[in-house]
Amino acid sequence: MKTIIIIGAAAVVAAIAFYIGNKNMTLHIKEQGSFAVGGTVIQNPGIFDNSKFEGWTPSGVGQTYHGDHAVVSYQIPDKARKLPIIFLHGYGQSSRSFGTTPDGRDGFNNIFLRRRFGVYLIDQPRRGQSGRGTVEATIKPIADEQTWFDIWRMGTWPDFAENVQFPKDKESMNQFFRQMTPNIGPIDDETVINSLSALFDRIGEGILITHSAGGSLGWKTAIKNDKIKAIVAYEPGGFPFPADSAPEPISGLTGTLTPETVSNEEFDKLMQIPIVIYFGDYIQDEPSANLGSENWRVRLAMARKFAEAASARGADVELVELPKIGIYGNTHFLFAELNNVQLADLLSKWLAEKGLDK
Repeated sequence: MKTIIIIGAAAVVAAIAFYIGNKNMTLHIKEQGSFAVGGTVIQNPGIFDNSKFEGWTPSGVGQTYHGDHAVVSYQIPDKARKLPIIFLHGYGQSSRSFGTTPDGRDGFNNIFLRRRFGVYLIDQPRRGQSGRGTVEATIKPIADEQTWFDIWRMGTWPDFAENVQFPKDKESMNQFFRQMTPNIGPIDDETVINSLSALFDRIGEGILITHSAGGSLGWKTAIKNDKIKAIVAYEPGGFPFPADSAPEPISGLTGTLTPETVSNEEFDKLMQIPIVIYFGDYIQDEPSANLGSENWRVRLAMARKFAEAASARGADVELVELPKIGIYGNTHFLFAELNNVQLADLLSKWLAEKGLDK
């Protein structure tokens, strides 16, 4: 007698999701490497003469200096999907944001690599591996980690927020604080945007995932380069609006957020691609004395206005506030927290709905 087992569609999907997210699954990499894109070259006047050694701090006569580029590390899996994913970090961070988690689990880079997406990790110009800037700078070791702990909504130092998804053990916090990296030169939007655009010119079409301050850079790059076929923005810090219909600035404890303005044509170009924006937990709707909630209350309020402006144009822009769909405990680093596979599944579902995972 034969036994027939009938498995429901939901169970099949869950099993597949578990399998492709399993860190022990064999991963076949077809290609990997790193390269630099964008940047400028300083050319000093004169003729270089190697018979005249000027010491290890030479005058640079006739010599060149390559800087302001972005460094990109990439991996392409076997049987890769058509569109790769490009990860852009936020302020004070580097490619490590998406590369791993504070407690050493797979970050989004590995999760989506296992799901057969080519992945590209960026260190933006004058940050991390892209530290060769062309503008002089002074780096001061300022003790500020407790402020960031509060602003990024992990809690109110030294206490973690209730039911927080951020790993709370001592070593995870040590690893997290050590992934922060300084700006080696002033932040210059055009320098970053030009490097990002050069990356898409080199690799072709792809999906851009941004975080925090990288959000504003992502919008502008998508306006500049039509090879960006979708944007996934995790808690972006700013939003563009048409100059003739921009909302009023919004003020809070950490300052005033003024909407960035672009032309109607530029805004409409951005509205041609699907966009999804994710915000985590611990953000109140009303002004408060809580540093983290206040900082992101303002930005979430602007995100809602951005979604409204997009909806008025019939654009495919979705704003997802995780607590409103039953996902709680996420801080500003939601994609690197204990439930990051759940958030990756949420994103995979969106990519499938938009036909971006072929």
